Amino acid sequence: MWGGLPTFDPEVGTVVREPDGSGAGYWVGAPTVYHDPADGRYYMSYRIRRPRPDRGVENRIAVSDDGVTFEDIYTLHKDALGTESIERCCVYRTDDGKFHYAISCVDPADRKWRTDVLTADDPSSLDASSALPVLTAYDIQGEGVKDPNVYRIGGQYVMLLSYAPRPSRRTVGGNMHGTGDVYNTGITKSHSGLATSHDGYAWTWEGDILTPPDEGWDQYAARLGTIAWTPPVFVGLYDGSRDVGGNYEERCGLATSYDLRTWRRLTPEGPWVVSPHGTESVRYVDVVADGSGWLYYYEMARADGSHDLRVQRVSR
Repeated sequence: MWGGLPTFDPEVGTVVREPDGSGAGYWVGAPTVYHDPADGRYYMSYRIRRPRPDRGVENRIAVSDDGVTFEDIYTLHKDALGTESIERCCVYRTDDGKFHYAISCVDPADRKWRTDVLTADDPSSLDASSALPVLTAYDIQGEGVKDPNVYRIGGQYVMLLSYAPRPSRRTVGGNMHGTGDVYNTGITKSHSGLATSHDGYAWTWEGDILTPPDEGWDQYAARLGTIAWTPPVFVGLYDGSRDVGGNYEERCGLATSYDLRTWRRLTPEGPWVVSPHGTESVRYVDVVADGSGWLYYYEMARADGSHDLRVQRVSR
């Protein structure tokens, strides 16, 4: 038990979705799961990625009655947004009954990651043409913002995000946005930020909440992706990497906070969980409280270099 969360063995999880192919770059994952208190169903968003030049080609929403067996109900293709890649997205519902889909994609105007929101009465009827900007690189005075995950806490909505701050100095000859992915350049780093909203529609950027340390296994990336309330603290799981070489193969670390704005790492010496295969990557973990236990959803490296999407139920 770490900070109120039980450990889990990623290898024994149930495979929920398989990648499109074998080898590095074929990944399915980046899951987020919204357990709707109104209808009791689980709404999972997940991303399908292929090697360049395809990159993140689709995000899908799948629904489940038990949190383990899912049926796809909606597909968002990158072409519908006019973007070269899409990444982690999330479903959430507001008090007016509307469903929202917070999405991250590369802005075709400047090739910087941005976060938009789609809204509909039902997730199956979402329309990509209705996407409205929530946070852009300009809004946060950074170089990119993506990977939203939304929670309702204390009467407000909070959104976890990965963001790339502006570097203090430019690398000579460096081109931060030439590949459409600033996180894979080594010019800046992957930090965690927070946005808040009183209604789930209009969002305010609150700033940095988790910064990579100066040294350690997570000194390049510290991407907080999920939180769980385990009184008296929040426990967060984050993706970490030592350098840009691990940008697509992060491993999972653990941190705690009392206020969602100041986080303390519990795993400074190494990752909390790893895959037994290849790069050891276990990333984009999402955790959902479920009755007497927890459901862990995660993307995991396989022996052939691809990543699959798994779920594991663990008792409290």
